[in-house]
Amino acid sequence: MTTLKIDLAGDGLAIVTRHFAASPQQVFRAHVEAEYIRQWMGGADGWDMTHCESDARAGGVLRYGWANGEGDSFEITGEYEVVTPFSEIRHIERMHVPDPTPDNRCHTTFKAKDGGTLLTVRMQLPDEDSLKAMLDTGMEQGMEDSYARIDGLF
Repeated sequence: MTTLKIDLAGDGLAIVTRHFAASPQQVFRAHVEAEYIRQWMGGADGWDMTHCESDARAGGVLRYGWANGEGDSFEITGEYEVVTPFSEIRHIERMHVPDPTPDNRCHTTFKAKDGGTLLTVRMQLPDEDSLKAMLDTGMEQGMEDSYARIDGLF
Protein backbone atom coordinates (compact mmCIF):
# COMPACT_ATOMS: atom_id res chain seq x y z
CA MET A 1 0.00 0.00 0.00
CA THR A 2 1.44 3.36 -0.99
CA THR A 3 1.09 6.58 0.96
CA LEU A 4 0.52 8.45 -2.29
CA LYS A 5 -3.09 9.06 -3.29
CA ILE A 6 -4.41 9.85 -6.78
CA ASP A 7 -7.93 11.23 -7.26
CA LEU A 8 -9.35 11.45 -10.78
CA ALA A 9 -11.38 14.63 -11.14
CA GLY A 10 -12.57 14.24 -14.75
CA ASP A 11 -11.62 16.13 -17.90
CA GLY A 12 -8.07 14.73 -17.83
CA LEU A 13 -7.31 15.99 -14.30
CA ALA A 14 -5.52 13.88 -11.69
CA ILE A 15 -4.86 15.19 -8.17
CA VAL A 16 -1.92 13.56 -6.41
CA THR A 17 -1.42 14.02 -2.67
CA ARG A 18 1.25 12.75 -0.32
CA HIS A 19 2.47 13.68 3.15
CA PHE A 20 6.21 13.98 3.90
CA ALA A 21 7.91 14.17 7.29
CA ALA A 22 10.20 16.92 5.93
CA SER A 23 9.43 20.65 5.99
CA PRO A 24 7.87 22.48 3.01
CA GLN A 25 11.25 24.14 2.41
CA GLN A 26 12.99 20.77 2.20
CA VAL A 27 10.37 19.12 -0.02
CA PHE A 28 10.34 22.18 -2.30
CA ARG A 29 14.14 22.08 -2.61
CA ALA A 30 13.96 18.36 -3.41
CA HIS A 31 11.72 19.27 -6.38
CA VAL A 32 13.84 22.06 -7.86
CA GLU A 33 17.52 21.48 -7.00
CA ALA A 34 19.31 19.04 -9.32
CA GLU A 35 21.50 17.62 -6.54
CA TYR A 36 18.36 16.46 -4.70
CA ILE A 37 16.35 15.51 -7.80
CA ARG A 38 19.13 13.08 -8.78
CA GLN A 39 18.82 11.37 -5.40
CA TRP A 40 15.08 10.76 -5.34
CA MET A 41 14.07 10.64 -8.99
CA GLY A 42 16.76 8.13 -9.91
CA GLY A 43 14.32 5.77 -11.60
CA ALA A 44 13.05 2.25 -11.21
CA ASP A 45 15.32 -0.71 -10.57
CA GLY A 46 17.59 -1.24 -13.54
CA TRP A 47 17.32 2.37 -14.70
CA ASP A 48 19.87 5.12 -14.08
CA MET A 49 19.40 8.87 -14.35
CA THR A 50 21.71 10.00 -17.16
CA HIS A 51 21.09 13.73 -16.95
CA CYS A 52 19.26 16.16 -14.71
CA GLU A 53 18.78 19.85 -15.47
CA SER A 54 16.51 22.15 -13.47
CA ASP A 55 16.47 25.90 -14.03
CA ALA A 56 13.70 26.56 -11.51
CA ARG A 57 12.48 30.03 -12.43
CA ALA A 58 9.66 31.33 -14.60
CA GLY A 59 10.75 30.57 -18.17
CA GLY A 60 13.41 28.07 -17.04
CA VAL A 61 13.58 24.53 -18.37
CA LEU A 62 13.77 21.08 -16.87
CA ARG A 63 15.25 18.03 -18.53
CA TYR A 64 15.69 14.60 -17.00
CA GLY A 65 16.86 11.43 -18.73
CA TRP A 66 17.10 7.74 -17.84
CA ALA A 67 18.62 4.64 -19.45
CA ASN A 68 18.78 0.97 -18.62
CA GLY A 69 21.52 -1.51 -19.40
CA GLU A 70 19.60 -2.85 -22.41
CA GLY A 71 19.84 0.27 -24.59
CA ASP A 72 16.43 1.67 -23.68
CA SER A 73 16.05 5.29 -22.64
CA PHE A 74 13.50 8.03 -22.14
CA GLU A 75 13.43 11.62 -21.02
CA ILE A 76 11.16 14.26 -19.55
CA THR A 77 11.39 17.85 -20.74
CA GLY A 78 9.44 20.89 -19.69
CA GLU A 79 9.25 24.52 -18.79
CA TYR A 80 8.66 26.25 -15.48
CA GLU A 81 5.88 28.85 -15.54
CA VAL A 82 5.70 29.88 -11.85
CA VAL A 83 8.16 29.14 -9.07
CA THR A 84 7.27 30.56 -5.68
CA PRO A 85 9.91 29.38 -3.20
CA PHE A 86 8.66 26.87 -0.67
CA SER A 87 4.99 27.11 -1.68
CA GLU A 88 4.26 26.37 -5.35
CA ILE A 89 5.55 25.32 -8.75
CA ARG A 90 3.65 25.47 -12.03
CA HIS A 91 5.28 23.74 -14.96
CA ILE A 92 4.54 21.91 -18.19
CA GLU A 93 6.18 18.55 -18.82
CA ARG A 94 6.20 15.91 -21.51
CA MET A 95 7.70 12.45 -21.60
CA HIS A 96 9.70 11.39 -24.67
CA VAL A 97 9.41 7.63 -25.25
CA PRO A 98 10.76 8.45 -27.92
CA ASP A 99 7.94 10.66 -29.25
CA PRO A 100 6.65 13.32 -26.87
CA THR A 101 3.45 12.72 -24.94
CA PRO A 102 0.82 15.48 -24.76
CA ASP A 103 1.64 18.35 -22.41
CA ASN A 104 1.01 17.65 -18.74
CA ARG A 105 0.32 20.92 -16.93
CA CYS A 106 1.36 20.48 -13.30
CA HIS A 107 0.55 22.71 -10.35
CA THR A 108 2.40 21.59 -7.22
CA THR A 109 1.83 23.06 -3.77
CA PHE A 110 3.74 22.51 -0.53
CA LYS A 111 1.80 23.12 2.70
CA ALA A 112 2.90 22.63 6.29
CA LYS A 113 0.77 19.96 7.93
CA ASP A 114 1.13 17.65 10.92
CA GLY A 115 4.79 18.52 11.48
CA GLY A 116 5.68 17.90 7.83
CA THR A 117 4.44 18.76 4.35
CA LEU A 118 1.30 18.00 2.40
CA LEU A 119 2.29 17.89 -1.26
CA THR A 120 -0.52 18.32 -3.80
CA VAL A 121 0.12 17.96 -7.53
CA ARG A 122 -2.69 18.81 -9.93
CA MET A 123 -1.86 17.18 -13.28
CA GLN A 124 -3.94 18.42 -16.19
CA LEU A 125 -3.77 16.39 -19.38
CA PRO A 126 -5.58 17.43 -22.57
CA ASP A 127 -8.15 14.60 -22.31
CA GLU A 128 -9.15 11.42 -20.49
CA ASP A 129 -7.32 9.16 -22.99
CA SER A 130 -4.01 10.96 -22.36
CA LEU A 131 -4.53 10.68 -18.61
CA LYS A 132 -5.34 6.97 -18.85
CA ALA A 133 -2.22 6.36 -20.96
CA MET A 134 -0.11 8.15 -18.34
CA LEU A 135 -1.63 6.18 -15.45
CA ASP A 136 -1.21 2.90 -17.36
CA THR A 137 2.58 3.35 -17.33
CA GLY A 138 2.67 2.39 -13.64
CA MET A 139 3.01 6.06 -12.73
CA GLU A 140 1.39 5.71 -9.29
CA GLN A 141 3.86 3.10 -8.02
CA GLY A 142 6.78 4.87 -9.70
CA MET A 143 5.87 8.16 -8.04
CA GLU A 144 5.52 6.52 -4.63
CA ASP A 145 8.83 4.68 -4.99
CA SER A 146 10.55 7.96 -5.88
CA TYR A 147 8.75 10.05 -3.25
CA ALA A 148 9.72 7.53 -0.56
CA ARG A 149 13.34 8.49 -1.27
CA ILE A 150 12.56 12.14 -0.36
CA ASP A 151 11.66 10.95 3.14
CA GLY A 152 15.24 9.70 3.50
CA LEU A 153 16.93 12.86 2.19
CA PHE A 154 16.32 15.09 5.19
